[in-house]
Amino acid sequence: MLQLFRSIFKTKLGVLLTLGFLGLIALAFATADVANTGSFGGVAGADRVAVVGKERISTAELSRAATQALERARQQDPTLSMPAFLAQGGLDDVLNQLIDRLAIAEYARREGFTTGDNLINSEIRKIGAFRGPDGNFSADVYKNALAAQGLSDAMVRSDLEKGLLAQLVLEPASIAMAYPKAAADRYAMLFKERRIGSIGFIPSAAFAPAGEPDQATLERFYQSARSRFIRPERRVIRYAIFGPEAVEGRIAPTPAAIAARYERDKAQYSAREERSFTQLILPTQQAAEAIRQRVAGGTSLEAAATAAGLRVSPLAALDRATLSSQTSQAVAAAYFAGAKGALTASARSSLGWHIARVDEVTAKGGQTLAQATPAIAEALTKENRAKALADLAAQVEQQFDEGGTLPDVAATLKLTPQTTGPLLADGRGYDGAPPAPAAIAPALSTAFQMEESAPQIGQVPQSDQFVIYEVTRITPSAAPPLAEIRGDVVTAWKLAEGAKAAKAAADRVLARLGKGATLAAALAQENKPLPAPDAANISREELATRRERVPPQLALFFSMAQGTAKTLESAGNTGWFVIDLDRIELGQMAPNDPLAQQARQELANAMTGELNQQAVAAMRKTVGVEINRAAVDAVRKQLTGGN
Repeated sequence: MLQLFRSIFKTKLGVLLTLGFLGLIALAFATADVANTGSFGGVAGADRVAVVGKERISTAELSRAATQALERARQQDPTLSMPAFLAQGGLDDVLNQLIDRLAIAEYARREGFTTGDNLINSEIRKIGAFRGPDGNFSADVYKNALAAQGLSDAMVRSDLEKGLLAQLVLEPASIAMAYPKAAADRYAMLFKERRIGSIGFIPSAAFAPAGEPDQATLERFYQSARSRFIRPERRVIRYAIFGPEAVEGRIAPTPAAIAARYERDKAQYSAREERSFTQLILPTQQAAEAIRQRVAGGTSLEAAATAAGLRVSPLAALDRATLSSQTSQAVAAAYFAGAKGALTASARSSLGWHIARVDEVTAKGGQTLAQATPAIAEALTKENRAKALADLAAQVEQQFDEGGTLPDVAATLKLTPQTTGPLLADGRGYDGAPPAPAAIAPALSTAFQMEESAPQIGQVPQSDQFVIYEVTRITPSAAPPLAEIRGDVVTAWKLAEGAKAAKAAADRVLARLGKGATLAAALAQENKPLPAPDAANISREELATRRERVPPQLALFFSMAQGTAKTLESAGNTGWFVIDLDRIELGQMAPNDPLAQQARQELANAMTGELNQQAVAAMRKTVGVEINRAAVDAVRKQLTGGN
C-alpha cells in the first residue's frame, strides 16, 4: 500500500493520471455514483459491504470494481481467473482502495476542501482520450468514450472530484520533502557493503513420506489447500478457414468489363505528353511580366528570381491533366503551349501568377485495348476477389445471425472444421495440448468472451483469409475434483509433510551452527542426501546490478547481523533455507558518488509514502469505516459462481 499511495498522489493530477483515465474510473466508478451518497445508518444491510463516513459501498459496486481490476490484471497475465485473483487477495485489495478513496474525499469535505465545476471541466479537457482529430477536446468523443466503458458524466465528474480532493489533502506531504544528508550518506554506504557467508537448502523431498496417505487424510489436506490447485479457464474451439480459393471460379473479368474499364480510363491509355518545368510564382501580373522581360534580355530565370528576392521551384514529369489539377487550367494551357527551352506566358492560379521555363518534353505512346487488357484484367481480378470475399464473409455472418451452425456453413463452403485441444486465454495448450493455430490466435480474445454455440467470423490479420469459429466446450477456472488430480494432490501432501520434517531439520542445523559447527558439517549430520551449501560473497551494489528479482534468501542474507544464522521457508513447500552470515565488510564511497544522491531521493520518496499512508489511516479513523464481512464474503462467492 505504501508504494501505491506514493505513486498515486505525487503527480499533479493525482490518481487520475497515475492509473490512467479509463483504468482508474473503471476501478472507482461504482463509488462515484452520486445517487448512492447520503446517510445509510450502518453497514448491516445485505446490499452494502462497507460504510465510509456517510457514504456506502454496495455489493454491486464492489463486484464491478473487482471485475474491472481482474480485467486490468489480465493485461499482464491473460490466464488469470477470478478464483485465482480472489485467492491472491484481490478482492480485499480492491475493497481497501475503494474505502481509501471515499475516506480521503469525506475527510477533505469535512475540512472545507472543495472542487468547483470549472476545475473539473478543465481536468476533463486535459485528458487526451477525449480529443478530436484537431487535437482539441471533443464533446462527441467524450460521450462515445464514456458509453464504450458504460460510464456516465456524473460518474466521471464524481471520480475526478475524489482524485482532486486526494491531491489537495495529500500532495503537501510530498512538497520539498528532503532527507538529512548525513543520514542519507550513511544509508548509501550500505551499497558498498560486502557480505560473506553460506546458504544451505534442505529440500522437502528428502524428508517426504514414501507411502500415500489414507483417503480421509488426503481429503482434509485437499480442502485446506484447495486454492493451490485452481486451474485456469480452458476452452475448446472449432474452426474452419477459407480464402481466395472459395471464390476463384467467379472473379475472372469479362471482356465487356475490361472494355468498360478501358473506356472509363481512356485518358490514361491515350497518347500524351509529359513535361518538366522550372517555375516561378509572383503576386501580380506586372511582376511576372517584368521577370519575363529580364529573361528575354538574356538573364536566366534563376538569376531574375534571385534579384527579385524570390526562388524558383522544379516541376517534374507532369501531364496536362495533372498540372491542371494542381494549379489551374489556364496555367496548364500556358505551360503546354510553350516550346522546349522557352519561357511560358504568364497565367493565373489561386496562388498567384505563374511563369515557367519548359525543361523537358516527353511523348508517351498510348495503348490499345488489346495492349492494356492484361493489366486491366489483373486489376479487375484483384478487385473482384476482394469484393467476392467481402460479400461471402457478409453472407456467412448473416447465416450465423439467422441461426446457422458452423458445421452447416462449413459444408456450404466445402470446408472440414478442425477442433483444437483445450486452450488457455494466451493461446497455450492446456495439459500438453497443442497451442492455438496461428490463424485463430488473433481471435482468442473474442473466443474467451463468447458463449458456447455462438459462431463468429473474422479476417486473419494481414491476409485475405477468413476464419469461422465457435467455442464448443468451456471449462471454468476452478479446483478440479480430487479424483481428477489425485496424483498432484498426493505429491503436494508429501511435500507439505516433508516440509514439516525439513523445518525440524533446519532447526537442528541452526542449533549446531550455534555450537560452532560449519554449515557444511551441520548439514552432513542429518544423514540425508542434502545438497552442499553455496558460498555467498556479494556486495549490495553487485546485487543491485542484477536484472532479475532478488531471491528471498539473499534478501534475508542482507538483513541479518554479522555472525548470525537464520532459517527461511522456500515457496510451495519445497524446503527450507539455512542462511549463515560469517562477516560484513564495509566499503568506501567517493565524495561525489551518485549513489549518495540516489539514496537521498529514495529515502525522501519513502518518507513521503509513509506520511501519505499514515495520513490515509488517520482519515479512515476520523470519518469512520465499517465493513460488513458477511456481505464481502457473499460478493466473493458470487464472483466465483456461487449463489
